[in-house]
Amino acid sequence: MRIVMPGGTGQVGRVLERAFTAAGHDVVVLTRRPAGAGQVYWDGETPGAWTDTVDGCDVLVNLAGRSVDCRYTRANLREMMDSRVRSTRVVGEAVAAAARPPRVWLQMSTATVYAHSFDTAHDEATGVLGGHEPGVPGYWSYSVGIATAWERALEEAPTPHTRKVALRSAMVMSPDRGGVFDVLCRLARTGLGGPVAGGAQYVSWVHERDFVRAAEFLIDREDLAGPVNVAAPAPLPQRAFMRELRAAWGVPVGLPATRWMAEAGAFVLRSDTELLLKSRRVVPGRLLDAGFAFDRPAWAGAAADLVRRSRARRRGA
Repeated sequence: MRIVMPGGTGQVGRVLERAFTAAGHDVVVLTRRPAGAGQVYWDGETPGAWTDTVDGCDVLVNLAGRSVDCRYTRANLREMMDSRVRSTRVVGEAVAAAARPPRVWLQMSTATVYAHSFDTAHDEATGVLGGHEPGVPGYWSYSVGIATAWERALEEAPTPHTRKVALRSAMVMSPDRGGVFDVLCRLARTGLGGPVAGGAQYVSWVHERDFVRAAEFLIDREDLAGPVNVAAPAPLPQRAFMRELRAAWGVPVGLPATRWMAEAGAFVLRSDTELLLKSRRVVPGRLLDAGFAFDRPAWAGAAADLVRRSRARRRGA
């Protein structure tokens, strides 16, 4: 297959590109900074020569959007919104104008669209969208607004010959340097990976292999369209999540952090505490109902595999 991936130079893009290329597919990455074969320039906002790559491709996987790993300033939040919505719209224009449009368009979305919840597990059928929860910082609603606007841009794209799937993805865990798992491992190895603000908030996650397999599954399943949760079926509280990760590294203790300590750490790291404090309890209802079986459904086994591979990467570095 010919697979085109706008915004495919980030962590998730690298995971997919490796897997698709290893499977023998022809992969083209659209990026603002082409650096080699298989990469084509685009600006994420306007049509250009890159649209030729979309016409005649089999699969489109749009991953474009500013990273959420930043301070949630007004300017950064606006850039997160604009980069996602504008890129999705221009991709939709390219698909609509194609003489031979792709048969399926996988669009990155996020599990953050669901409400902050400790008790309720959110699937696609009964999950509650966020934005109006009591007792959480008001600016958290902006993240939900970004997610809903992102998916609305996908829905509104006039592409009658292309099936569209919104990937409401949890954090994709891979041993790549600089990814979310790498950051969490640094905390665990140095004894800082304890409960944050009590640690009751749920963490939704998915092993990189299962993310790839879910993407392949959704490409093949012509009966599946619309929002699909891409998350392991066993989210767990942050304190348990970090305990399992520390166990995989052989670190018995993780220092706890209060909310204000998390705020201070996030400020130093130029990140935001929503990433740590929002309870994301998301389950993959549609994937499970469709018969998808996870290779790594539980975090203990997934963490052990990822740590083993992370150790191997560090030894080879």
